[in-house]
Amino acid sequence: MTSPISPILSIDRTGVEPRRYVAPHVHAEPMLLWTATATVTVTTTSRDWLVPPAYGIWVPGGIEHTATTLQAGELCVVRFTPGHCPITWSEPIGVVMTPLLRELVLHLQRTGPEAPGRRHAEVLVFDLLTPLPTNTLHVSMPTDPRVRTIAERLLANPADPRELAGWAQEVHAGVRTLSRLFLSETGRTFAQWRTHIRVRAAAHHLANGASVNATARAVGYRKPSAFINAFRRVTGQTPGAYSQIDPGSLLDA
Repeated sequence: MTSPISPILSIDRTGVEPRRYVAPHVHAEPMLLWTATATVTVTTTSRDWLVPPAYGIWVPGGIEHTATTLQAGELCVVRFTPGHCPITWSEPIGVVMTPLLRELVLHLQRTGPEAPGRRHAEVLVFDLLTPLPTNTLHVSMPTDPRVRTIAERLLANPADPRELAGWAQEVHAGVRTLSRLFLSETGRTFAQWRTHIRVRAAAHHLANGASVNATARAVGYRKPSAFINAFRRVTGQTPGAYSQIDPGSLLDA
């Protein structure tokens, strides 16, 4: 009796260095890329996707894309067998990588295709693999090299306190120029964009059990009250609500 074809073609974990660039390419098989500790951007012809630690992106087969590492760390790439994958999303989409889903993927990587219970684990992976919710924190990445440098530095350290005047000296551009570029390329002012970056980073801290006070300090707020107000303004919820769930946060441009 012939064994059924596994919907999972391969699972690869790897460490990536900063500034690693993968040239534009297309593959026939659908792919799930998720990061354990790295931060990467995945670029298609229509948008940039910012993928921070503990989140993922689904890329259907036949979609041209590139990838760039912004922050070194570990990532995992799951490739699916064309024609045997139950997910039929036709466009790239961010996904929630819950702790259970991450552990299942790592379990499947450690076991062989004929291991007992593998089929049940694969079915559970697809049951848990869901698109990010509608209240996802959208963060557009700028393309101008001057504001892109600022954006990447803030992604690596959301608590950086510098205002545009401080950044202007580093990237050799005027404050007015940077202010105009941030608004035109991200749809937000510098202050609004930085707030979204901080809140998205905070959601990850809270989901991993950090207190509200510790999270506020980690993302650059001296006063917890200011952090709580910013968090509620961006998400419509209090930080306490996010500490109870594994929140979706990513990555749209």
